[in-house]
Amino acid sequence: MLTDVALHFDRVSTRGDHKDLRLRIGSHHHKCDSYYLAIDESPTAPGGLGARLARLLEQWTAQIASLKDGGGTVYLPYDFSDQCTAWLQVSSADGQTAEIQAGWSAIEAWGIEPSNYLSTAPEVADFDPIASAQVGCSLTELAARIDANRATLAATGP
Repeated sequence: MLTDVALHFDRVSTRGDHKDLRLRIGSHHHKCDSYYLAIDESPTAPGGLGARLARLLEQWTAQIASLKDGGGTVYLPYDFSDQCTAWLQVSSADGQTAEIQAGWSAIEAWGIEPSNYLSTAPEVADFDPIASAQVGCSLTELAARIDANRATLAATGP
């Protein structure tokens, strides 16, 4: 059974352009664009927007799994814009619990391949948190929520 973690990432439109994605974290809602996912020409970018969103969340899952080895902090991108990017900062002090905070970085999306963002994530040194956008949960619950979101996004198709 999936525990309800107050974190959801979904498509609100299948048009595939601007404001077609939504991140909900706690009571905070943020509309996002799929544009940079759609134009990702990396060899790791699968065909179709649903598959590309699922690939993004597969990378999130890998980063969350790395925290189970003793904790740390990872950054998961969710909005790619010309002038900046939005990230989830996931911190774990004990490798079991997580604090998730949404925020911004001045890292510009045009320099990132969403299907292979892992080389960029460690460069987030200017994380600017959104005060009302944070939740806590176990890493296991978070991994389950991301998996459920990934499956839902994959099923949305092109």
